[in-house]
Parts: sequence; structure tokens; C-alpha cells
Amino acid sequence: VQLQASGGGSVQAGGSLRLSCGASGRNFRNYIMGWFRQAPGKEREFVGSISWSGTSTYYADSVKGRFTISRDNAKNTVYLQMNSLKPEDTAVYYCAAKQSSGLGPQGFGSWGQGTLVTVSS
Repeated sequence: VQLQASGGGSVQAGGSLRLSCGASGRNFRNYIMGWFRQAPGKEREFVGSISWSGTSTYYADSVKGRFTISRDNAKNTVYLQMNSLKPEDTAVYYCAAKQSSGLGPQGFGSWGQGTLVTVSS
């Protein structure tokens, strides 16, 4: 599966953004989808993931309660709604896909290009 993320931009602290990740290829609904981010000078960090059906999600503690992942299998798209943004959320955000089971951060083998989110104080 090929992935393309979009929707990044600049926002003030407390604001919101929604990222999208479109997938091409077959059987999008067979993939667990995830979001990761990488801040300047830091390692890539898991943000969260969503199950094949969209009924289950899993989030990193740092974003729990502020970020929501959803998907529309009919549109081959996964979303990351980010609310109450903080300057420390500034990063390049990546979407990823895996076919292995489990919502944890391991096993993601297909990656999209990143989209930059900048949160100013």
C-alpha cells in the first residue's frame, strides 16, 4: 500500500488541525493504520493506531484525550484529529500501515511521506 499524508500547517497553541492519509493499492481495510511523529533532533515517536474496522484505537499517553484517529475504508483514508495542540506537538507527522495484528507501534512496514505540523506558543 502507498500512503500520502496531508493537512499539516502552522497553528497557535490550543488550536486544532486534522491530518489525512490517503492510501492507494488494494485491500486498505486489511491494514492497521498508525500515526507517528518526529520532532527536530528527536527519535520518531508513536502517536496512535486504529484497527482494520475502526472500532479500536490506541494512543500514546502524550496525546491521549487530545488526538483522535479515525478511518473511512470507503475512501481509503485515515485521519488524525489534533485538538488542544501544544508547542511540543511540533513535528513531522507520518502515517503508516501494517497487516500484522496488534495496535502497538511495532510492525509498521509501509510509510507515507511526512507532513509538518508547527505549533506556536
